[in-house]
Amino acid sequence: MKTILLGAGHIGQTIARQLSATGYYTLTVADRSTQALQPLAALGLKTVVMSDDAPAALTALLKGHDTVVNALPYDRAAAVAEAALAAGCHYFDLTEDVAATRRIRELADGATTAFMPQCGLAPGFVGIVAHELARGFDEIFDLKMRVGALPAFPTNALKYNLTWSVDGLINEYCHPCEAIRDGHRLEVLPLEGLEHFSLDGTEYEAFNTSGGLGTLCETLAGKARNLDYKSVRYPGHRELIKVLLDDLCLKQDVGTLKGILKRAVPTTMQDVVLVFVKVSGMAGGRFVERVFTRKIFADRNAETPLSAIQITTAAGLCAVLDLFRQGRLPPRGFIRQEQVALSEFLANRFGHAYEELRPVTSIS
Repeated sequence: MKTILLGAGHIGQTIARQLSATGYYTLTVADRSTQALQPLAALGLKTVVMSDDAPAALTALLKGHDTVVNALPYDRAAAVAEAALAAGCHYFDLTEDVAATRRIRELADGATTAFMPQCGLAPGFVGIVAHELARGFDEIFDLKMRVGALPAFPTNALKYNLTWSVDGLINEYCHPCEAIRDGHRLEVLPLEGLEHFSLDGTEYEAFNTSGGLGTLCETLAGKARNLDYKSVRYPGHRELIKVLLDDLCLKQDVGTLKGILKRAVPTTMQDVVLVFVKVSGMAGGRFVERVFTRKIFADRNAETPLSAIQITTAAGLCAVLDLFRQGRLPPRGFIRQEQVALSEFLANRFGHAYEELRPVTSIS
């Protein structure tokens, strides 16, 4: 499959290495930064410097490829999807942005190519898990999705290190969140809905963030009484973030907020990803609960170390792209994450990243 990958950042590097290693993808990687492309060029991959991101130039860049994988910041998602439609490419991305996903759905309506956004961890893999757990229930009372990408060794007041896109982090903290409450679809405020719990003896907090549900609210409308998604952090993180966003009014000055976070919060490769999904309801006349948990750690391989967020996000995208190549997903139109069978995802060469790592042993 002739594939072009846009974005050679933290996640893009991992996607490029994993796809190229299979031999099934003829890969070109494009980025504005020559420096970001250098490690991939050194591996023998074809690279292109994106000097112009105007619509016509972007369409020209994509033409001739079967598929485009978009690993650029979320605010480029709609523009790249529009170019993919014009160029006749299938489209896959990692966006968590609700507005961008709605625009991509509009583009996919009647298209002869496939459009599958939200292919990472959350949204992405967590939606595949939630939909699988929900199957077999006659009535769903509660469906809870909790995901966290956290430093393994928190040392600052925020108890947080940057493990992925700053833009994406700010986006999920600032925009409304979809949910189902008492059978009604609604929007709830980010950073609200605070709760505390423990996994394997470690204390965490969780609160509303935008985008993690993907399209599940629509898919499970009329079936789920309550459905929500929350990000997991160490206790105290939310209160400090609220000070920055609300008390210091940085929600209205995202540029300054981004600068502060990049300057004051270090990045780390020593992280851990937590995934917790719980569904309860009626099945076969009984009140039943089903739970899926994972705790995924960074790979400290000396040659090519990978953070947990790199492992999980790249696995999400690469696995669904691989299933698409194999004809296991619809060939055209809008594809939801919940159209992916969990068993097929976990059996995939890339999905093994989730299957081979140990589940959480206890939660309270």
